[in-house]
Amino acid sequence: MRSDPRLRFYGAQEVRERVPPRRARELVEAALAGGFDPATDPARVHTPAGAGHLLLMPSTLGGWCGVKVASVAPGNPAAGLPRIQATYVLMDAATLTPRAILDGASLTALRTPAVSAVAADRLAPPGAAELLVFGTGPQAVEHVVALADIRRFARVRVVGRSAARVSDVLAQVAARGVPAEAGSVEHVAGADVVACATAAGEPLFDGARVRDGACVVAIGSHEPDRRELDAGLMGRALVVVEDPGTALREAGDVVRAVAEGTLAADGLVGLGALVRGEVARREDRPNVFKGTGMAWQDLAVAAGVVADDADGT
Repeated sequence: MRSDPRLRFYGAQEVRERVPPRRARELVEAALAGGFDPATDPARVHTPAGAGHLLLMPSTLGGWCGVKVASVAPGNPAAGLPRIQATYVLMDAATLTPRAILDGASLTALRTPAVSAVAADRLAPPGAAELLVFGTGPQAVEHVVALADIRRFARVRVVGRSAARVSDVLAQVAARGVPAEAGSVEHVAGADVVACATAAGEPLFDGARVRDGACVVAIGSHEPDRRELDAGLMGRALVVVEDPGTALREAGDVVRAVAEGTLAADGLVGLGALVRGEVARREDRPNVFKGTGMAWQDLAVAAGVVADDADGT
């Protein structure tokens, strides 16, 4: 680790240039394959602040420590500002000396779809041909790109409440080499992979529409009272989560299905077990990955961003 104490700032563009989507997926995958246990990650801390609240997300991974400070201000969109903003502080684990500050929003935009892609690469049918994505925000765009990198989809569809915003997403993903078209909830039945990246508080579709063997990814919330998937789907699926303890605390899709009696808490599968090959996808039921986002994921990507400027990790 170099001893220069001066902090280097990595802005959003440099973060994206240094760690493209495929590299982000590889970094997340390597952490899990190397034996990191997400259960050791500290719980996300919520604290009221100003017109909203702050999320503090610390973690230690290998030779690095870091913390993301994210602000959530519900009224910001009306003022033309992002609802969620974030900054990341990266430190070396040996001395806890700050080594870099990174744009946190770009890390989130990279790591969330990277984690989804790691899971979907193992849960989706090998010959998956149809991808259906719910959502019109940045995460919807990034999930189209990340998932299109693990399967050669013949058809990609995007579902949203606003036709104009769907068109905008289609233009963005087309510019990144992924042709797509507008879709609807009716296309759930034929989709091999369904990705949910919305702010919905209630299920987006009837889970009975999802066919056995298909893969569903849900990343829209980390709140126990909100969900994108119904209890019926959760109850009949193989359910993979980043960490069972975290999911039972934060993942509304899981929490509410357990409360409604369709899903057994001890039936949840950790993502690490899936990556290490201890659990395999099912053909006789749907395969669900529910992610809430965890601090170690930001740290894995942040370490990748600064890798070329450090003597080691």
